[in-house]
Amino acid sequence: MRELIVEADGGSRGNPGPAGYGAVVIDAATGETLAEAAEYLGVTTNNVAEYSGLVAGLRAARELDPTATVRVRMDSKLVVEQMSGRWQIKHPAMRPLAAEARSILPPDRVTYEWIPRAENKHADRLANEAMDAGKRGEQWSPSQSTADLDAGRTARQAAPVKGRGELRDQPQPTRTRTTPVATPDTNDIRAARNVASEAPAAAGGAPPDLGTPTTFVLLRHGETPLTPQKRFSGSGGSDPALSDTGRHQAERVATALAARGTVQDVISSPLARCRETAAIVAVRLGLDVRIEDGLRETDFGAWEGLTFAEVRERYPDDMSAWLSSPDAQPTGSGESFEAVARRVGAARDKLLAAHTGRTVLLVSHVTPIKTLVRLALGAPPEALFRMELSAASLSVVAYYGDGNASVRLLNDTSALR
Repeated sequence: MRELIVEADGGSRGNPGPAGYGAVVIDAATGETLAEAAEYLGVTTNNVAEYSGLVAGLRAARELDPTATVRVRMDSKLVVEQMSGRWQIKHPAMRPLAAEARSILPPDRVTYEWIPRAENKHADRLANEAMDAGKRGEQWSPSQSTADLDAGRTARQAAPVKGRGELRDQPQPTRTRTTPVATPDTNDIRAARNVASEAPAAAGGAPPDLGTPTTFVLLRHGETPLTPQKRFSGSGGSDPALSDTGRHQAERVATALAARGTVQDVISSPLARCRETAAIVAVRLGLDVRIEDGLRETDFGAWEGLTFAEVRERYPDDMSAWLSSPDAQPTGSGESFEAVARRVGAARDKLLAAHTGRTVLLVSHVTPIKTLVRLALGAPPEALFRMELSAASLSVVAYYGDGNASVRLLNDTSALR
């Protein structure tokens, strides 16, 4: 049975930031490069780019010979260990990517091997070529690629690697450009660097053209009966609907957003108070509502429905730990701030990839909205306690093509006045 080698890599300049992948398929017996694939992915993360490169490489191998065995070589320890089954894929949003990769070829015909970055230069160069092309506003061009030649120079200078010797007397490889994977996710929740003002001017005096940003308009839901009582109301509690006051607030915000005329899509948390708020706004804007589970509120465990004072009285040690550490969970296996940040960061990356250059209304809750703002600013977890976020308030974060983010508005309640 024929054996093919897939070498794949992905990168993100900013993490999340402008990202791309590269993959190369090699004949294991001869070392001949058979196919290349590369693609600019827009703004996403290293993990998404790496998995995208894996998927593209496996697809290219299947097109060349659907009966071959495939040896995947990558410098991503995470991908190799997860796909080999030695590490669990704990984050639910990562599982579709792994499932996509496993579905391309029978799992018993694919093996995974970690290699140092220095041995993965061909795929790495393809990924960088794709990112460079994206920076120019172009797609990667097979005809302009020099990755194969560069890999050949490296191979001749270094000791040969089993199954990976570039033969320059072989025919030129077939170069392909594949469609990017559409299911983004990340384990990495580090924020994009904040742009507090305009980008610095280029040598000619004009600022660089970063293109149209993807803008998230962040709307906290209207009041529920629990809101004025300041009770913990997360995703593990009673899921209250809006009160009359909350519905009135949603109507006021809908009027204000309709007057602006900039929102193009509406995405909501699955909880009732957000779905109701989003529906009121979407009707006014003439848009449909899509649900994103990653935007739901924190699960506060045993604290659901209690006031801060009641939690402090009943669970003083747990409350103190929760206030001092982002890894501490509310009593009863609730979600830590760190867990919420991972979930919200993954949802952010998925939505950025799906709505590039658009203005999107995200209807969510206190913790997810504060988390999006915190990540955009690159602020520490304790910054969550230093932000005020009123019911039915609007905040705005813009995400640029170079991976930077800018907080444009926070806790605006002018529509309610």
